[in-house]
Amino acid sequence: MKMNEGVEWALHSCVNLTWVDGDRAVTAARLAAFYELPAAYLNKQLQALARAGILTSTSGPKGGFRLARSPERITLMDIVTAIEGPEDAFRCTEILRKGPGGDPAVDYRAQCLVSQAMGRAELAWRRELAGQTIADIKASVEAAYPEAPERTRKRLTE
Repeated sequence: MKMNEGVEWALHSCVNLTWVDGDRAVTAARLAAFYELPAAYLNKQLQALARAGILTSTSGPKGGFRLARSPERITLMDIVTAIEGPEDAFRCTEILRKGPGGDPAVDYRAQCLVSQAMGRAELAWRRELAGQTIADIKASVEAAYPEAPERTRKRLTE
């Protein structure tokens, strides 16, 4: 499975926004400049996060993006789903139906052992992402790089 790079950008942007005062918005251009990303493309990812209720978006001279809810209530799965969509990574097309002994009356999505194995793997992956929050990542970053919050806050707000 390959996620688009917008997932990585969105995850980092959300973590960075945790260190900005809650009432202060940060523009897409400023968030993009932090990692030298294309602002227009990052803005599309941020808009997807806003549509999903992860960020709020404000227009105008003091406009930009900020977290819409606490970092403890934003899972990594929330962000992946906002960017990639809710579809499963593996999609069974029921090729067994066309193979030797295939039966048009059988639901091969339920019967196929390959489909079942991939479904279990998908569920494990989704559970892992749903079990981690932006607050968890924030805490890990702060433990490993204690200077990161202040450095990030300064770069995004000055």
